Amino acid sequence: MKFIEVRDLTIEYTRIDADGKEVPGKKALDGISLDIEKGSFVAVIGMNGSGKSTLAKCLNGLLVPSAGRVAVEGFDTASEEHIWDIRSRVGMVFQNPDNQLVSSIVEDDVAFGPENLGIEPAEIRRRVDNALRRVGMYEKKDKGAHMLSGGQKQRVAIAGAIAMKPDCIVFDEPTAMLDPKGRASVMEIIKDLNTEGITCILITHFMTEAEQADRVIVLKKGKILCDRTPAELFSDREMIEKAGLEMPPVIALRDKAGLPESLMSAEDIAEYVNKR
Repeated sequence: MKFIEVRDLTIEYTRIDADGKEVPGKKALDGISLDIEKGSFVAVIGMNGSGKSTLAKCLNGLLVPSAGRVAVEGFDTASEEHIWDIRSRVGMVFQNPDNQLVSSIVEDDVAFGPENLGIEPAEIRRRVDNALRRVGMYEKKDKGAHMLSGGQKQRVAIAGAIAMKPDCIVFDEPTAMLDPKGRASVMEIIKDLNTEGITCILITHFMTEAEQADRVIVLKKGKILCDRTPAELFSDREMIEKAGLEMPPVIALRDKAGLPESLMSAEDIAEYVNKR
């Protein structure tokens, strides 16, 4: 079922010319079209400046199109009348958790979104406790946010999104500032949420994260370069090079060892080798 519809989306930033006039500038997105199905797990990758984060901000109305249209379950993101209908359906988690935390105490931060929706207190309590348990932060609910590690802060930010009960969460490079352990923890949470039926859209520059999605959209210079399954994409070295990206380490190792292209993870390779 189609959940998000993007048609001919263009985001054009303006600049000030030598005469002090506002004139058209760079196109961060240039006429892209795509559909995102409900319950899917989609990764969006590309070099810096390809338009990944710009696209993320368009999916819940943080940015509105210069041209074209974005709709969430039929609600146009450019319509101020429906902006809360859209944002109640599509949550956002950003790269830097420090920029998302608005309260000094963990549970207060998670409660912030539902409170703004006017949810009654008993339901907020249930949502906050449930969200914190799902990200493994319930025992830290009374802690000061400033006392948490980067990975813990990001989990609290994800709990804040979960507490809004959205149908979809857009993760805009949520692991970029984390160590490998923190990245693995966040990815497990994302996969668990998707298993529970939440549509997950992951903006990332880590190929090892992209290969865990059901579908990978590659952007380059504001346009869609390709839209494939991870197996299809990471079997096409020419396309990866054209996109200016690198193969995931596991795939690079697989190819160097001359193993079958169907092996897409370390677990697949280990199982294959053990059976030989």
